[in-house]
Amino acid sequence: MNIIPLSILNLFKKLFGLRRALFFEARAEVAASGPLPRVYARSEHNISRSMISENALKVLYRLRQSGYQAYLVGGCVRDLLLGREPKDFDVVTDAHPDEVRAVFRNCRLIGRRFRLAHVHFGSEIIEVATFRALTHGDEDDRLTGGGGRILRDNVYGTIEEDAWRRDFAVNALYYNIKDFSVVDYVGGMDDHRAGVLRLIGDPETRYREDPVRMLRAIRFAVKLGFTLHRSCSELIPGLAYLLEEIPPARLHEEIIKLFLGAYAVQTFEQLRHYHLFGALFPATERCLAQESEGFPLVFLIKALESTDRRLQEGKSVTPYFLFAALLWEPVRVKAGRLIASGVDELPAFQSASAEVVTRQIQRTAIPRAISQPMREIWLLQPRFERMKGSRPFRLLTHPWFRAAYDFLVLRAEAGEADAAVATWWTLFQTAGEQQKDMARDGLNYRQAGKGVRTRRRRTGRSGKQVKSTQDE
Repeated sequence: MNIIPLSILNLFKKLFGLRRALFFEARAEVAASGPLPRVYARSEHNISRSMISENALKVLYRLRQSGYQAYLVGGCVRDLLLGREPKDFDVVTDAHPDEVRAVFRNCRLIGRRFRLAHVHFGSEIIEVATFRALTHGDEDDRLTGGGGRILRDNVYGTIEEDAWRRDFAVNALYYNIKDFSVVDYVGGMDDHRAGVLRLIGDPETRYREDPVRMLRAIRFAVKLGFTLHRSCSELIPGLAYLLEEIPPARLHEEIIKLFLGAYAVQTFEQLRHYHLFGALFPATERCLAQESEGFPLVFLIKALESTDRRLQEGKSVTPYFLFAALLWEPVRVKAGRLIASGVDELPAFQSASAEVVTRQIQRTAIPRAISQPMREIWLLQPRFERMKGSRPFRLLTHPWFRAAYDFLVLRAEAGEADAAVATWWTLFQTAGEQQKDMARDGLNYRQAGKGVRTRRRRTGRSGKQVKSTQDE
């Protein structure tokens, strides 16, 4: 049996005591402006049951009927107050996970870091969490790593403790199904009305507990159009390095949320402003810092603009195209250096792609379903410059042709690739019988003819006129 030295145990107790003291200090500041909690009656807010998922209501009512407390909490309450349709509905209760499972036959328990109950209604899942406590509790239920980062936390408490455990004040508002009121322990309603994003408790302590909160701060501020409170924003650049401690798989999930929320351009700008982008994509950040004639930055902005536009139009966006854009510049630069040293073009791009991906997955996971098509997009870029003979016909049938072509067009719009090459391929896809002439002459056809033109031949014996493409 391993025995932990008493000095280390005392240090942990001091750290937990300091953390608890900071929470109650912040609580006192909020309480000074009025009694806690502040309960906003139905007449004082705009949330209606008609705005809430039918299945979420079933969960809330059944927990109440079973003798437990039940509230909506987090982003769904925040979004409902803003008049937005929530992406999902989260429920919090005093019932423990095993008790929630006993109430719902369609329930599964998940998670180790935070034990949660998922109640399944077909494709919709209602997440149910138990109130968490402020105290460190049983050492078997709570585990922290170096620097204070929480690794596991299944200590249960009261609704007030749960409120002070949440990250941002606007995410700590509770909708009570019992009387349809909104309950506020942390001044979240005031922040909501002011459009301010503020961490609960001491900001540095909260960031060190979970460095991903820095990414969440950027994502929420951009998505909601809120302003980051100065106490939250000024610490981020100096603590960005803490993201290196986060598992790559978790950072991958956060990147998807950051860039596939229809606000990719603004998110990218804010991540760079707070030195967080370099913590996620160090190789790309180094290239952006040494950009030549603006090409890297312009290309990436155009790719992100395209992503936002498609999402706003209700179209799908593939993560592999996003990652291909985010990592293209390091691949291009590395391949260029290899080519300059005498390596052939295709092997150079293959080597550069492998090296960039290998280094990136040490920081953020890239599943094979993303990395494989991403590398295909990169490797097809030099092949677009081969427009003579049978090569363009073979490229046209490649499984990843369309994605690679879209990538080429973005590069041309950014001024990085030859616009004439992109135009040639745009014409070639729809040229029909004229494709053979285009493949015979390559780019010269486009340069000389300024496009595909037709003219009438003399009528034959049948009197019919025949069209043909001709170089001019």
